[in-house]
Amino acid sequence: MQISVMLAFALLPLHSADAQVDSLVRAGDSLYRAADSLHRSGDSLYRAYRFDDAVEAFDMALEAACDTSATYDSSLVESLKARLILAENGSNMSRFVRMPQVVDKQKFALKDFPLFYPLEDKSWRRLPNKLDTDFSNPSVQSLYAPDWNERLYYSAAGENGTRDIFMTEIQDTLWSQPVAVKELSSSNGNEVYPMLSPDGKTMYFSSDGFYGLGGYDLYCSTWDDANRRWSMPRNMGIPFSSPDDDFLFIDTEDEKYSFFASTRDCPDDSIWIYVLEYERSPLHVSIDDPDELLSLSRLDPDRGEPADTTDESKPDDLTATYMSQMGAVRELKDSIASVTSHLDELRTDLAFSNDEEERYGLSSTIIEIEKAIPALQQELEAAQSELQKTEFEFLKKGVFITADVAGKSHASNVSDFVGYDFVKRSYGDNLQIDFVVPEVKFDYSFKVLPEAVFAEDQALPSGVVYQIQLFGGRKSALSELKGLSPIYEHRSPSGMYIYRVGRFFTYDEALKYIPKVRSLGFKSAYICAFENGEQVTVAKARTIQERLKGGFALYEIHIMPESGELDPAVAEIVAAAAVGKDIIRAESEDGTQVFSVGPFDSKEAADSLVSALEAVLAGKVVCESVN
Repeated sequence: MQISVMLAFALLPLHSADAQVDSLVRAGDSLYRAADSLHRSGDSLYRAYRFDDAVEAFDMALEAACDTSATYDSSLVESLKARLILAENGSNMSRFVRMPQVVDKQKFALKDFPLFYPLEDKSWRRLPNKLDTDFSNPSVQSLYAPDWNERLYYSAAGENGTRDIFMTEIQDTLWSQPVAVKELSSSNGNEVYPMLSPDGKTMYFSSDGFYGLGGYDLYCSTWDDANRRWSMPRNMGIPFSSPDDDFLFIDTEDEKYSFFASTRDCPDDSIWIYVLEYERSPLHVSIDDPDELLSLSRLDPDRGEPADTTDESKPDDLTATYMSQMGAVRELKDSIASVTSHLDELRTDLAFSNDEEERYGLSSTIIEIEKAIPALQQELEAAQSELQKTEFEFLKKGVFITADVAGKSHASNVSDFVGYDFVKRSYGDNLQIDFVVPEVKFDYSFKVLPEAVFAEDQALPSGVVYQIQLFGGRKSALSELKGLSPIYEHRSPSGMYIYRVGRFFTYDEALKYIPKVRSLGFKSAYICAFENGEQVTVAKARTIQERLKGGFALYEIHIMPESGELDPAVAEIVAAAAVGKDIIRAESEDGTQVFSVGPFDSKEAADSLVSALEAVLAGKVVCESVN
């Protein structure tokens, strides 16, 4: 696949031009077919966990598909690039693989698989409901919302049309307005099935937008109490994530099992649910063998075959220590699980006992067992700490713990397979949830509406603010204001009503809307400026803002013609001498018409224009510093 089409063309015999072009087209079509074939081969290798081989196949396919002389298919090229990234991700993720102990797995209908999880009955609600109205995704048909929860995390369509994770919490009898959890919804894809760990410190969810193996992968995020936010999501890795869709990871409250579901090796309407032994300190290993990765991804439960004892080779001291520590950790976990289960039985007996002497005996036994549990837990934590130190020793040597070593420490001699007893729960009633009515804040952004709207607060904010002055005169009806919003109405000392629209914090923003205002019939509309609610010239306002940014605009000229209008001779001089300057008309408090020109960077330039105007102006002209 390294032969380019141009080289093939150069080697063609010298036939007619048409024959050469025809040969070139055939060569291009051949490369296109090769790229498409390699695409399919790469997909097969990728799904077989042969990630390195898939990377090579996708690279070769891209080389063929991107040949400038071949038939270029942008959709094929983009697909190949995306698949190449996924294959590279798989190659990297194969170095950090979990090896969970599988208790059982069963296949269920995709439409109601969450009902088979060991969660409170009637805690799943059908879609659509008040929290999630989108039921177009066949993988998401329900929402987890138990009645006892005071805070709900759930998936629903966000502003961009993709599914995000939202949160709402109870406030007295009403729920807060839902807000998107940005840390968990920062991808360009969909986030679904958010589930909290029993201690509330870890969030598990699925996404098809973050770093992963394609489709929906499983992710986790931890709560940072100091900063009051969730950490960046982390892919849970192989075998929890796969090239297929993986959903709904949970840990049981008794820390005995973990559950998740996957569509791997399933028809479109079905899904596997896997039951795993809970791992407090999960082990990560490196697996180079694709067949071993593929076998692990199937997550077949241990059916009780005896451990293989035919290997006579002796492990090194560090490996032997590790295997011994793993065995101790597992024994302690089993002991705690057994004691906890026995406690549950005793508490049940106590709840149903009516015999006072029996109740006393049960209570005493429960207390004694409860006293023993902390010691067991401390012993387990100490054993796990030692195990972690040994893992660090492996890492110091640059060695990843192999699946073979991990497997030996998990060897089973159980003769009978027990499995897990799946029980189907029921859907809950229609979700009854009422939200706090949000405070409606007035929108001060410039708009043209069916009917004009006066600003809720007629006072302007502090600092420099620009407005567009429409006209002055008698009091006007709403219909005369052409749907503009927000409208500001000001009555001058002379009794004239002045109408302005908008509140803009930069001159350029106000200037952007002048054409729209004038197109509505306000032909003489112009920009005016205010500082801390007091009207100033636009030149002064802009100079203030320039000075804050480090620039300096120092002078402006005020022209006050006796007639109230600029005659042509004056206007011509101003236009010629003030190129690029603002020329703004305003009315002073006493009704005098003032034309302001500026800003000028030097007093000399301003004084020169003043001299030219004084020679022809009937009225008054002054130069003023605006520093």
